[in-house]
Amino acid sequence: MKIVISEQMRQIEQECARTGLPTSELMENAGKAVAEEIGRILGTTDRQHILFLIGPGNNGGDGLVAARHLHDWGAKISIYLCHQRKEDLNLESIRQRDINYLETAQDEELVKFDELLSSANYVIDALFGTGKVRPLQGTPREILDRVARARNNTVGLRVMAVDLPSGLNADNGAVDPACLHADHTITLGFPKLGLFNFPGAERVGTLTVADIGIPSHLADPVTTELITDEWARIVLPERPFNANKGSFGRVLVAAGSINYIGAAYLACSGAIRIGAGLVTLAIATGLQPILAAKLTETTYLPLPESQPGIIAPHAAEIIGQQLNDYQVLLMGCGLGQITSTTQFVRSVLLRKKIPALVLDADALNTLATIPNWWQRLPDNAILTPHPGEMARLSGLSIEGIQSNRIGIARKFAIEWRKNIVLKGAYTVIAAPNGHSRVSPIANPGLASAGTGDVLTGAIAGLVAQGLPLFDAAALGVHLHGKAGEMVKDTIGNTGMIATDLLPALPMTIKKLKESA
Repeated sequence: MKIVISEQMRQIEQECARTGLPTSELMENAGKAVAEEIGRILGTTDRQHILFLIGPGNNGGDGLVAARHLHDWGAKISIYLCHQRKEDLNLESIRQRDINYLETAQDEELVKFDELLSSANYVIDALFGTGKVRPLQGTPREILDRVARARNNTVGLRVMAVDLPSGLNADNGAVDPACLHADHTITLGFPKLGLFNFPGAERVGTLTVADIGIPSHLADPVTTELITDEWARIVLPERPFNANKGSFGRVLVAAGSINYIGAAYLACSGAIRIGAGLVTLAIATGLQPILAAKLTETTYLPLPESQPGIIAPHAAEIIGQQLNDYQVLLMGCGLGQITSTTQFVRSVLLRKKIPALVLDADALNTLATIPNWWQRLPDNAILTPHPGEMARLSGLSIEGIQSNRIGIARKFAIEWRKNIVLKGAYTVIAAPNGHSRVSPIANPGLASAGTGDVLTGAIAGLVAQGLPLFDAAALGVHLHGKAGEMVKDTIGNTGMIATDLLPALPMTIKKLKESA
C-alpha cells in the first residue's frame, strides 16, 4: 500500500477526475467509508451521540457525508459548522433530514458548542485535511482546545479524525499546538507520510486506511509503501515438502563478546526461528562452551582471542576461509568496540569477495570510523542502525534524523548504495534505488535490550532463504513487529523481553499463512 504526501494525493485525485471519477463521488465514497469504520469501532450506532466538527473544505464535506449515513443508521448526530458552507449539496442533505446543526456565527461565545460537547460520546474531527498547513487560529483553535480539555476531563469521550487530525502536517508529521490526540484516525485512499513521523504519529491513535474507490494503479509512481500482511504473505519464502536444511540457506553469525554473550544467542535464534536451514556462530573460543549449552541447534566456528572473550584481529582469516559456504554473513551484535575487535571487523568487511551482509551494532560503529566506508564496503549489504548508530554513520544529529526518518533513510540508501533499516517506531526500510517501506507498527514493548539482535537475525535468515535484500529487510521488520504485537496481546508491552519474540516468530508466520 502506497504512502503519499499531500501533493501526490492531490495529483491522484485530479487524475481520478480526468478518468471519470469526480470529487463528488470520491467524497460520497469517503464519507460512507468513514461512517462504516466509525460504526465498526462503536459496535452499534444506535443512540450514540456523535458530534461532528465540520470545516470549510473537502474534509468537512467528507464529514457531512459520514454524518448523514450515521444518522440514517440510528445515531444521534450533531454538527458544528466552523465555517459557512454555501451551495453545499451535502449540507442540504443534512437539512432535509432535520439533523441538528449549528454555525459558529450563531454561537459567538461557543455556549451552544459547549452544550453539544458535554452531551457527546464521540467527537469527529473533520475540520482540515491535507491542505491545511497554516497555524490554527481563531474559532477552530478554540474549538479544538475545548475538545482537548473535555477529553482529558470526561470519562468515555473519544475523538476520531477524518483523514488526519487537524493541524497535523500530512507531509512531515509536524503538529500545531491545537492538534488533537485522536483515539482513531480514518485516513482516506492512501495513508499520508506525516502519520508515521513524530510528533504527529503520537496524535494519530489507531490508524485505519479507508478504501474510497481510487484505482490503485494511479499511485504506481509513488515510491514509499506501507508494509501490509497481504504483501508479506506474497513474499514469504516457500517451504517445499521435499526440502532439506540446505534448501533454506546457511547463515554465518559473527557476534558476541565477554560482556554481550546474549546478543549472539538472540541473533542466532532469530535466524533459526525465521526458518534458516543452518546457522553457524563464529565466536571467541572461550565463550563457545557457554553458548553451546544454550544454542543446541547452532553449529560453531570458534575464533582465537586477543583476551578472554574478545575475538582477535587475525580471526578474520578464519572467517574468510568459510565465507563461500554461506549465503549471508551477519556481523556486529555484541562484538564490542575494543581495538582488537574493530580491527577484526575491518578486516572482514573490507574483503573483496564476500556474501550478502547484514550489519548491526558494533559492525556499524566500526564502519563509522572508516573514512568513506560506503565506497569500500560491498553494495550487497543491509545496515540496521538505530537512530544513534545512524547519527554516527551519517554525521547528522539524532534529532535531525528523527524529524525526517523516511527522507534521511532514503537519502543515504541512495548515496551509500546500501539497504538501510532505520529502527524505531514505524521502522523505515530504504533501498539504493530510492524505494522505501514503512512498518505500520509502533510497540514500546520492543524498546528493550536484545530485540534488535533478534531482528537482525531474522533478516539474515530471510536473506539465506533467497529473498532479495530489500524484501528480506522489510519482511524481517514486519514479522518481528507482528511477533511483538502477538506478545503484547498476551502479556502487555511492559516487561516484554527479547526472548519472548523467539517462539512468536514462527507463530506469526503460521498465522499469516492461515489468514490468506
